[in-house]
Amino acid sequence: MFNWYKKVVFENYANFNGRARRSEYWYFTLFNVIFSFLTMAIDKALNLEIGLNAVYGLAVFIPGLAVAFRRLHDIGKSGWLLVIIYLAMIICAAVMIGASLSALSGVASPGGFGIGVIVSAVIVFGLAIWLLVMFCTNGDVGENKYGPDPKADGSEDISQIGVE
Repeated sequence: MFNWYKKVVFENYANFNGRARRSEYWYFTLFNVIFSFLTMAIDKALNLEIGLNAVYGLAVFIPGLAVAFRRLHDIGKSGWLLVIIYLAMIICAAVMIGASLSALSGVASPGGFGIGVIVSAVIVFGLAIWLLVMFCTNGDVGENKYGPDPKADGSEDISQIGVE
């Protein structure tokens, strides 16, 4: 299992081409969460505000984005869809923050605040669920426009990660 993580981080650091099977994406995610909790615990124990966790997060940002792109490629979707979804979530978060600030300052009516926040929250929640479903969907059988099927031989060989 850890070999999937090592393969993503060390051998395919910024590889946005090819396809990633579900096990590659989810084992990377599992170990990423474990290491994030460990680095947060170390930062807390050493009383560091910006420390090991921030460095770790920056170090795995690119491989995390790359494996997510390749995961979307495996189901026949463009990796740029991920960027569009993230931008939509950021815009909705900005709307929620703006609505909250307007309500706190007394500029907006409480009703307007509630509708803006609720609509934005529903959009963000919906996009997150849709992204989760896509990451859990089985990849296209056979070759697609992003490369050959990484499960074509039926093995769990990790040498196929990111291969076009």
